[in-house]
Amino acid sequence: MKPQNMDIMDIEAPVPETRRMLKNILVISFAFTFLFTAYQSTANLQSSINTDAGLGTASLSAVYVALIVSSLFVPTWMITTLGVKWTIPVCMLGYAAYIGAQFYPRFYTMVPAAVLVGLVAAPMWSAKCTYLSHVGFLRADALGTSEEAQRTLLFGIFFLFFQSSQVFGNLISSAVFSAGDVEPISPDSPQLAICGAKFCPWFKLNATASDRPSDNKIYLLMSIYLGCGIVAAIIVSFFVDQLTRFGERAGSGEGLSGFNLLLATMKRWKDKRQLLLIPLTIFCGLEQGFFGADFTQSYVTCAYGVQNVGYVLITFGVCDALSSYFFGAAMKVVGRIPIITLGAAINVAVIIAMFVWQPRPDEPLHFYAIAGCWGISDAVWQTMVNALYGNVFSKDEEAAYSNHRLWESLGFAVAYAYSTLLCTDAKMWVLLGLLAVGMVGYYIVEVIEAKNRKQKFEL
Repeated sequence: MKPQNMDIMDIEAPVPETRRMLKNILVISFAFTFLFTAYQSTANLQSSINTDAGLGTASLSAVYVALIVSSLFVPTWMITTLGVKWTIPVCMLGYAAYIGAQFYPRFYTMVPAAVLVGLVAAPMWSAKCTYLSHVGFLRADALGTSEEAQRTLLFGIFFLFFQSSQVFGNLISSAVFSAGDVEPISPDSPQLAICGAKFCPWFKLNATASDRPSDNKIYLLMSIYLGCGIVAAIIVSFFVDQLTRFGERAGSGEGLSGFNLLLATMKRWKDKRQLLLIPLTIFCGLEQGFFGADFTQSYVTCAYGVQNVGYVLITFGVCDALSSYFFGAAMKVVGRIPIITLGAAINVAVIIAMFVWQPRPDEPLHFYAIAGCWGISDAVWQTMVNALYGNVFSKDEEAAYSNHRLWESLGFAVAYAYSTLLCTDAKMWVLLGLLAVGMVGYYIVEVIEAKNRKQKFEL
């Protein structure tokens, strides 16, 4: 019987191949940090810098609509054609194309680039999840540790790096946008009356620090981001081993055609556990879309200035990154139920606070506190739900992760699609309702899993 307790020092086990596996996870995590330093920060700014006719949020919605389609057809075809490793850098270049479109932001440039991102995002994330999941299984077998704990630990390491991209990307954007004279928003500005939960996307902001930065600053920022995206692809190409070096894990659905993956994905809907997890998975996308588009516009840009968006999001990134690693390591001690419950409780508390808080530029700590707490809860969703799918559906990982990307992408698409249609308070009510339904479904899944484990033990 494998020991259930695994200390963090287990990653230093004296097995050469297990150390090489860990090296590859770190390199992939480092490359994703470069890519999302560029892309995530670009996405966070869309509701602030490309506001004409809702261009920025429309392009982000196009990303996730395309990702829904891609999740069903593209991942297996591309992974089978290119392999797990090479799928990642090829897809990273698709993200670079969207960043390049920022140099000439029009519907006919940004929407096609956004669709390209959506098409490549599903295979890239599926390849990443496959790599981490397989390495987690192989390391657990080699080290004699729990597969669930090893997998969760690796996802925690990945998201520690990944979420730090919020720090670096927003630090860069803040440094560029804050250069020169920037007129701050006055505490006496009448604009403050429309900020916060009462903000609606059709409100016109006054000519203050909420204005779009100059083209020169945007071009400089996007040049830096474009370079980061290209470097990310180079890192994976030259420094990551093929997964086949360590031996593929059988029985996870590899080699399915696009149509067969669609069938396998839909077949998962017959599993009541998958159906019960759908609301929580949609919430994972919805909460990220809300924070990236609505919090930044309704609270930060409106009441604190666009030049401060990056600084506020740095707090989010730091808390998200550190919490991702902490929760990944803590899962083996307390289990996932208390951690996911904590994440839900924090999310509910933050949303309630945002209902009653009227943002003001002379109360900057409030912006950072909200962002930090949201980062802690987001770390729970990113680390725990990703690992949850791998653990619950370990014998059918490909279809399981396809479902995860499908429903999370739907949450993103909905968040950006209604971003220009609903006021902020209505969006927060949607978040609360969906989270409540999602948590009920999650707890039922845990009950089912407990019964299944009991039955296996009795056999």
